[in-house]
Amino acid sequence: KPSPPFLTSIIPQDQTPPPPAMGDPQYLVGSPRSNLERDGRDSAAFAIGINLMLSFVYDYLPYSPVSPTPTLSLAGALWVSDGVDRISRLPDVLLRDILSRLPAKDAARTVALSSRWRPLWRSAPLALVDSHLLPDGGAAGQFTLGAPSPRAVTDAVSRVLAAHPGPFRCVHLTCSTMEEHRGEMARWLDVLVAKGVQELVFVNRPWPLDLRLPATVFSCSSLTRLYLGVWRIPDTAAVPRGARFPNPLELGLCFNAMEDRDLAFMLERSPVLEFLVIMGSQTGVRLRLVSQSLRCLQLGYTYLEDIDVVDAPRLERLFQLGDFRQSELTAPSIKNCSSKIKIGRAPNLRVLGYLRPGEQELGITNTVIVVTMPNLICISAVSINNNANL
Repeated sequence: KPSPPFLTSIIPQDQTPPPPAMGDPQYLVGSPRSNLERDGRDSAAFAIGINLMLSFVYDYLPYSPVSPTPTLSLAGALWVSDGVDRISRLPDVLLRDILSRLPAKDAARTVALSSRWRPLWRSAPLALVDSHLLPDGGAAGQFTLGAPSPRAVTDAVSRVLAAHPGPFRCVHLTCSTMEEHRGEMARWLDVLVAKGVQELVFVNRPWPLDLRLPATVFSCSSLTRLYLGVWRIPDTAAVPRGARFPNPLELGLCFNAMEDRDLAFMLERSPVLEFLVIMGSQTGVRLRLVSQSLRCLQLGYTYLEDIDVVDAPRLERLFQLGDFRQSELTAPSIKNCSSKIKIGRAPNLRVLGYLRPGEQELGITNTVIVVTMPNLICISAVSINNNANL
């Protein structure tokens, strides 16, 4: 995916500030906003850092299953010029399937075609992507921090969610500055829980970075895919014990602030989860992996203090891609720390990588490997259990 033009939208290219001096770095990862403001960080350089982080978040989000600008091939199409509307003669089940593959705005417009189409929009599983509601259909890429929050898009999302009875095939909400629309944000989640949504991508456009996600999301039992970006995860200690994600196969956590227990809670309450993505984290987190279903764990530009694979019988791949720790945006408390990966029971693990020299230790049962090779290494085709010998 191409990254959004986060630099040129804030300051002209010929005025881009030089990198911060080593004695006065513009820390981002691992530093609360209050400290940054108190220390008088340069606002332009700070905005660049925030938008850099957002670009990584957007790159890790899944593609929308619908597009406002699809590429269609008409080569070989058989055209019949008798003027008969054959599409409208198709069974309702096929027409609803067609509508579910259209952007919400285009699907709603079909009610004007004929009386045959009017009830179909309300009975088809809807795909709602807020960037498709922009005048250019989102062609310019995601909004940056300095761009105004699109109030018209926020209002349109509210109208669509209120008008359609559900269910929703997918809902991607990434355009609104949620701090400015807290009331709408809470109502959106209430509606999606009540009407049912299968795929939800929900991203807060900061600031603030630590806006707390409503706990309502833990009540959405219809989800099969969930991505959360730039939130403070609700205090799971206060979430009802019966709350769970019974159906999600894929969970993505992108640059959220969360505690160890919050991550453990989400894994424990996702009994069929197969794919877990953790992209960045505003706080150091220890991952203790106990899952009977997880097959792939992907960590991108993130810092986990410890990764402990306790019992993951179906885990096949554990990837680490990128690292914030050597960036000028990273606080020393994280930059100078090392992390440990401990593999307990993972009999189907085939791919493990990458490991960075001097920054990570790998432990397999009672054996500890300190990475000292000058290049990144990847271990593949390994099978690990409690009795493994390296």
